[in-house]
Amino acid sequence: MKRELVIVLDFGGQYNQLVARRVRECQVYCEIYSYKTDIEKIKEMNPMGIILTGGPSSCYEKDSATYSKELFELDIPVLGLCYGAQLMQHLLGGKVERASVREYGKSQLTVDNSSVLFSNVAKESVCWMSHFDYISKVADGFRITATTKDCPVAACENKEKNLYGIQFHPEVLHTQEGTKMIENFVKDVCHCHGDWRMDSFVEESIQDIRNKVGNGKVLCALSGGVDSSVAAVLLSKAIGNQLTCVFVDHGLLRKNEGDEVEAVFGEDGPYELNFIRVNAQQRYYDKLKGVTDPEKKRKIIGEEFIRVFEEEAKKIGAVDFLVQGTIYPDVVESGLGGESAVIKSHHNVGGLPDHVDFKEIIEPLRDLFKDEVRKVGLELGIPDYLVYRQPFPGPGLGIRIIGEVTAEKVRIVQDADAIYREEIANAGLDRSIGQYFAALTNMQSVGVMGDERTYDYAIALRAVNTIDFMTAEAAQIPYEVLNKVMSRIINEVRGVNRVFYDITSKPPGTIEFE
Repeated sequence: MKRELVIVLDFGGQYNQLVARRVRECQVYCEIYSYKTDIEKIKEMNPMGIILTGGPSSCYEKDSATYSKELFELDIPVLGLCYGAQLMQHLLGGKVERASVREYGKSQLTVDNSSVLFSNVAKESVCWMSHFDYISKVADGFRITATTKDCPVAACENKEKNLYGIQFHPEVLHTQEGTKMIENFVKDVCHCHGDWRMDSFVEESIQDIRNKVGNGKVLCALSGGVDSSVAAVLLSKAIGNQLTCVFVDHGLLRKNEGDEVEAVFGEDGPYELNFIRVNAQQRYYDKLKGVTDPEKKRKIIGEEFIRVFEEEAKKIGAVDFLVQGTIYPDVVESGLGGESAVIKSHHNVGGLPDHVDFKEIIEPLRDLFKDEVRKVGLELGIPDYLVYRQPFPGPGLGIRIIGEVTAEKVRIVQDADAIYREEIANAGLDRSIGQYFAALTNMQSVGVMGDERTYDYAIALRAVNTIDFMTAEAAQIPYEVLNKVMSRIINEVRGVNRVFYDITSKPPGTIEFE
């Protein structure tokens, strides 16, 4: 059965991935493409709907991002969001001008419920605005369907041609009824049934892997993180012991994490595969001795991983396929999909070992967002504690330790982090906070424990709530929880006499603590 498809044309907006995720939450498959994508390619894909994202430009400027007017003549429903709505009006004969008042943040929205887009949506609600320009006149055939105090055209539509424009951002959680609006477009305008489900994805993927691999040998670099773990189990279900997983324990994992990974994937675990654990802790500590610059630490840890992996791969010999836990944000953020600026290099492709003998790469999770990867993990029966494991950087605790990395510092941050995660879980906050962890500062200060003077380290606790990990706000953890964490860390972790809570947002800070 052909998969239903809605495509997002990215005009450089910061929420492009979020738009696609919201569509997928309606059980409809969605992909992101640059606005530079040729219209003939769009015709070949034959999507059931097209969504135009926001963007940083003014659509009436000479060199602004634009598209062929033919897009609106394909008899495919189109929804323009913010810049996308303005561009639609600009190309079809409406008028877009600089607003006298910039509208940014939460605004009170009034909608016309006779519009299919606002069916079953509250007539008055809060929406999230972010624009300098505004639609001052709608094109012929369009009618206004929503307004705010400062925006006379908060939404408009040409129902006959299935063209819809929304000036605000329905994809962000700040827009209270935004999810309903997107679902109304996908289900009631595009007439998608919603057949994008993880159980069918798992079945199809297993069959595709079997067909692709045949009798071949497959090698997987297993980090123990969510993505590589789900990819490994998916391959195991498909091809069993034709798969070999190499787990490099660099000594920079969370407390007991290496043993937990081995318990799941090792010979006593439930999965049929060949598991190799390389205990390279001292090798990494030696390489990191005296290194304090966080970028240098990243490079050393990454390069050493490749060297260790290559050494193990040579022992195995030639393989037919190399598995990578690439997920859809990796593809989009590397510039391989969408139009937004490159946020990071493609961490899987960019880190391919030079001397591993393989014919082809398998990326079974390439089409999935992180929340979808977790759903696949649950479908595959992977333990909850692995599926819902906190995001963890590739260099591990190496970048959660400020300054030089030593075995003693690793022990301190592991113990403190374990206490923090345990108390967050005890308080029932572990599923509601986007990311949380303990980091070790390079600051030592005087303290008093018992009747003795101490001169020990300070631990920084970090916890953030985020929609897309591009922006984040510090989580408001109840004081009694933080106080209990502080007390336990100082009493139970040797070498710590102060605990801080980091309330910095992103921007200006980063989520990680390096």
